[in-house]
Amino acid sequence: IADRAYVLETGNIVLEGDAKEMIVVYPFIYSSKTKQQCTALDDPQEWEAYDNFVNDLVDDLMPFMKENYSIKEGRENTAVAGFSMGGREALAIGMYRPDLFGYICAVAPAPGLVPGKDGFALHIGQFKEEEICYKEGVTPPYTLILCGDKDSVVGKFPESYDELYTKNNVPHDWYVVKKSDHGDPAISSGFYNFCARNLW
Repeated sequence: IADRAYVLETGNIVLEGDAKEMIVVYPFIYSSKTKQQCTALDDPQEWEAYDNFVNDLVDDLMPFMKENYSIKEGRENTAVAGFSMGGREALAIGMYRPDLFGYICAVAPAPGLVPGKDGFALHIGQFKEEEICYKEGVTPPYTLILCGDKDSVVGKFPESYDELYTKNNVPHDWYVVKKSDHGDPAISSGFYNFCARNLW
């Protein structure tokens, strides 16, 4: 992956033969029961709305896709990927539902997967550090974590996730995109490399 980390920010990788045809869905992952959108990133109740997305995804969106589109089912045909807060949620979804998702991509994942502190607030974490693991007999999803080397928003949190996954023997790939802040070319590089693995 490192060799391709800075390759292709444009182009149709399906037409180029670097990935199979796929259906890509871009959901709005703020899943509050009372509000339409996030208004304060330093409010823990706002983070809970993002963390609740896994329920919307599994209970509503995935059944909708099955009913309305011709899709292949099974974890071997299903991936979840996200950037920033979406990256954090992608990692969490992989931990919660490895039975449904075979592939996980987290570009510049935000703090809060596990307890931590940044310039915004103290994050209680969705998991304890020791809970970042898969039960015996569960096949871990392929997981890719990456970020830009100059990310001024999430800082060292993506790297800390890499270190935690390594410490807990959770299989994953990790790389850093040079000359990237919180955005492109890290986003393009990450999603390109993730899709171009041609795993599903």
